[in-house]
Amino acid sequence: MNEYHPQNGHYNWGIDGIVAELRDLRLHSLEARSLLNRPPKLPSRKELQLILEGLGGVLFPNRLGLPDLNDEGIDFYVGHTLENLLRKLYKQINRELQFVSGLQGVDDQDHEQAIHIARQFAAQLPLIRKLLDTDIQAAFEGDPAARSSDEVLVCYPGITAIIHHRLAHVLYELGAPLVARIISEIAHSATGIDIHPGAQIDASFFIDHGTGVVIGETAIIGKRVRVYQAVTLGAKRFEKDSNGILVKGHARHPIVEDDVVIYAGATILGRITIGQGTTVGGNVWLTHSVPPNSNIIQVHA
Repeated sequence: MNEYHPQNGHYNWGIDGIVAELRDLRLHSLEARSLLNRPPKLPSRKELQLILEGLGGVLFPNRLGLPDLNDEGIDFYVGHTLENLLRKLYKQINRELQFVSGLQGVDDQDHEQAIHIARQFAAQLPLIRKLLDTDIQAAFEGDPAARSSDEVLVCYPGITAIIHHRLAHVLYELGAPLVARIISEIAHSATGIDIHPGAQIDASFFIDHGTGVVIGETAIIGKRVRVYQAVTLGAKRFEKDSNGILVKGHARHPIVEDDVVIYAGATILGRITIGQGTTVGGNVWLTHSVPPNSNIIQVHA
């Protein structure tokens, strides 16, 4: 039973003992991972959230940037914002590299690599913007409820998710997979759409509604693909090595070719190919490849 002391207005929660137990558990965990004397700092989710918001403004200053920007001020806003964001992003990438190398503090090699990754990422922002324009147009053309491309950009969770993914995928490819994964999880939390940053997604991709969509790390998606809510592009099984440890990195998710439509609730598993122009009906469970222009539906007894 907790004691209450009227003279100071505090309950006796036993905080000192709890803090001591948590410290012992924390130190034991660090010791088990050989990190007792140098616990590495991880990239900050809060910082990356702010960076993402800023990058949205850089890519779409008139819609996601500061209000009341005029034509003369847009370039200054984009340049000034990008300069600050890249400095912040570099720090988060550097944290990841230090974490991977098990170092604490700044290492010259990590420092240079982090700058290189941030610079290469910045150089790909125009390409990312071009791809996102195709995604926004695909959503506008694919949804009769969409009144404008601006509405699509600011309202559609599928566009929010694909903005995050296109940014995260570049970082993943450049050698910052942990930062990329955090970015994808920020989008997952906000939209209910879970896209691994390793997934390769071509132009004009549209996720309609979106909640519950899962796209795995090694999935490959072609041009003009449309998926609906609760679609899974997942792995059929997880291979293990002789020691019973999961084998990581091998291709285990579907290949979806151009102009495929996948309706709500469909589950597509394994390294199979969905041929160009195919339609996959709602709630279909699919574990084998299908040829182009197929029409896959549930069979009812």
